[in-house]
Amino acid sequence: MNNFKTTSLADQVFERLENDIIQGVYPRGEILTELRLAEELGVSRTPIREALRRLEQERLIESAGKGSKVLGITEDDLLDIMTIRERVEGVAAYYAAQNITPQGRKELTDIVDLQDFYFSREDAAHLQQVDDQFHDAICRLSRRAVLIDTLVPLLRKTRRYRKRSLENWKRTTNTKQEHFAIYQAIISGDAPLAEKLTAQHISNAKAHMMKGMKNNG
Repeated sequence: MNNFKTTSLADQVFERLENDIIQGVYPRGEILTELRLAEELGVSRTPIREALRRLEQERLIESAGKGSKVLGITEDDLLDIMTIRERVEGVAAYYAAQNITPQGRKELTDIVDLQDFYFSREDAAHLQQVDDQFHDAICRLSRRAVLIDTLVPLLRKTRRYRKRSLENWKRTTNTKQEHFAIYQAIISGDAPLAEKLTAQHISNAKAHMMKGMKNNG
């Protein structure tokens, strides 16, 4: 981490630790200390302290005497996150369709074309990246700041489970088809249909993720 820029060091440390907790690098119940993390990441304890404070606000860790205990994402957390996404991301798709611009159409078209390209090659790793791009684009194209601020952290928190879900090729195939239907609704400006299809897509993903979490943790 020595290549981090000083001006944004706390932000970068937070993002690194948040990702590591969500991805399971630091499993639920593990104790983290400022000294340990400073040594592992090669930074001073000041940005570590700030990052831990923010992680506690995000309820990814909790104070545990001389350190912080990792809470991670529980089964109930994932259920709640996906239920919120089901409601809110549908609204984001509604506004994305309502506010779509030629530039927005091109961006979504490029993403869908990439999805087709990687799907034809059964490239699961890149399909997972394109999945991130698709959902991030819907958030941004809604042009609604509150929706973006609500959804972006939730998308980060579910990335591990979305990745695991897309390792199932049947689910990947369904996701590709669902994304294409949402894409068509958005670029055609059909806001109610975009909202309906997106909510259904998230509902389908939620069911698959919850089943996977029960089986795999």
